[in-house]
Amino acid sequence: MRINLPTWLTLFRILLLPVIVLAFYMPWRWSSVAAAAVFVAAALTDWLDGWLARRLDQISPFGTFLDPVADKLMVTVTLFLLVADHPSALLALTAAVIVGREIGVSALREWMAELGEGGRVRVRLMGKLKTVVQFVAIVVLLIEHDDGTLRLYRVGESLLLLAAALTLLSGAAYLRAAWPSLLGGRPGGGG
Repeated sequence: MRINLPTWLTLFRILLLPVIVLAFYMPWRWSSVAAAAVFVAAALTDWLDGWLARRLDQISPFGTFLDPVADKLMVTVTLFLLVADHPSALLALTAAVIVGREIGVSALREWMAELGEGGRVRVRLMGKLKTVVQFVAIVVLLIEHDDGTLRLYRVGESLLLLAAALTLLSGAAYLRAAWPSLLGGRPGGGG
């Protein structure tokens, strides 16, 4: 298998995860800004790899599989860092909603693909809006995680709550699109 440039960018995004973790825990004054900067760089590669894949006509099955995995890993790992750093019920619940929806929608997409109806659960505008709000919230929370004043931490929390609400709404839209198939088909058995 030959790996193209967009897929290399997706792999690079995955490789940035340990860098975010290391930067987050470094004892330097600027470590939170470094962690946020690496997260932003990873988020930009998410946009760039998709743009390049379409522009260069280099959409591959491996890249199509790997891109959402990289996105979910990036968000999940970063949310775990933030919850561990500020273990509040609100932040933990918000993170659980976001991660739970990601797992649920991934499973739904896989199931619909087995039915040959994967096109019914494609990414929609609300899902993209959710992603943008979520990324901005995470950047704010990363920057503010060890700042003594936490000036913008509440803004980050509020944005993450908005992202969780959009997460639930977009998850419901995916479920609504798949509902007729869920009532009628059953690939692979299950519990």
